[in-house]
Amino acid sequence: MSLPPLSPEQLVKPRHFELRMSLIFGTLFLSLGTHLPYFPLWLQAKGFHAEQIAVILAAPMFMRVVTTPLLTTLADRARDRADVYIALVAAALLLSAGYFLTPTYATVLAVSLALTIVWTPHSPIADSLALSGVRRFGSNYASMRKWGSICYLCANVAGGFILAATGPQAVPVIIFLALGAAFVAGLAAPRMGRPRKASPLSAVEIQHAAPSLFNAYFLYFTLGVGIITASHAFLYGFVSIYWKSIGLSDSVVGLLWAWGVVSEVCMFLFFNRIFASVPVVRVMVIAGIGSIVRWIVFPLVWPLGLGIAGFFAVQSLHSVSVAMVLIGLQKMIGETVSEERTGAAQGIAYFFNGFFMAAVTLASGPLYDRFGVDGFLAMIPIAIVGLVLIWLAARSAPQHPVRR
Repeated sequence: MSLPPLSPEQLVKPRHFELRMSLIFGTLFLSLGTHLPYFPLWLQAKGFHAEQIAVILAAPMFMRVVTTPLLTTLADRARDRADVYIALVAAALLLSAGYFLTPTYATVLAVSLALTIVWTPHSPIADSLALSGVRRFGSNYASMRKWGSICYLCANVAGGFILAATGPQAVPVIIFLALGAAFVAGLAAPRMGRPRKASPLSAVEIQHAAPSLFNAYFLYFTLGVGIITASHAFLYGFVSIYWKSIGLSDSVVGLLWAWGVVSEVCMFLFFNRIFASVPVVRVMVIAGIGSIVRWIVFPLVWPLGLGIAGFFAVQSLHSVSVAMVLIGLQKMIGETVSEERTGAAQGIAYFFNGFFMAAVTLASGPLYDRFGVDGFLAMIPIAIVGLVLIWLAARSAPQHPVRR
């Protein structure tokens, strides 16, 4: 499928393109690096019980599965994606101020639902802008995107120290200021015009190419990935609350979250040296087994007296249960999906990941309410189901990689 030609304006590389995109990625991930580990702590501090926290976390996940592809499609069709990005960041900044209102359950849930609509598309639109630079000017995506990971890591650590000094009430303030920084950086977003290839999450791309992807291998594999990923929902939703309940300080909680990210980045750096020749199904099996081991060990760390060092050791498994899943999914798509259908493949994987993560997050509230840290044990059968689907994918795997 041939791509439309570039206009003369699109052939001109914007000044300081890589620097501007690095700033966008960096500021984009500051707010995300605060929200994931610390927002549940703020909810608990405001008096919400575990089931309410689960609903507040899960409901936006269900919504964004539907709304994000629609908004990325809007960005693809706009005169310039940068304008849509700026508008969405501005809307997210304004809506995040809703957390300063009296935090009733209805108010926080409504703000969270509205916020996720305009917040979640930031990353795929930024990716789309960066990848246009890669295709048109030979820019290095990794050198730009790494600043997102670095700032996410910094937000984990700095957020912990800030909360140690101020308490959880600082969380909405940090998110608001981080989104403000993202808005300022967004004003400098390079103008790239319309993309020649749709965003990976574009609803149009999924609609046009998805039917050809409905084969047993692809569906079993992406379903397996989505379910193994969803087994992390209990961790994302309630581990910070658990760590605080056993007396760990906010700064230690931040360092534990950051260590998981460091482990993930290390796997990205060394994956090709270790697993380049390993079949992708075997990579995913290792990742699934790593998840199961993680959920078995996590509830035992504190009762066995392994202390903070034990939690750091378990967090190191983030490199296996998360990073290898992400890499394995992309490896499978690269080996078996033709280039013109890659966007739709990414979109379908996003849908499965988002839907199952939302469902398990919703169930995690009652689990934590009734069983505390032992709720991690309920994630074991979920990861096993994911492994069974990967096994079924292996039985239906194509004999030859896709022809380019």
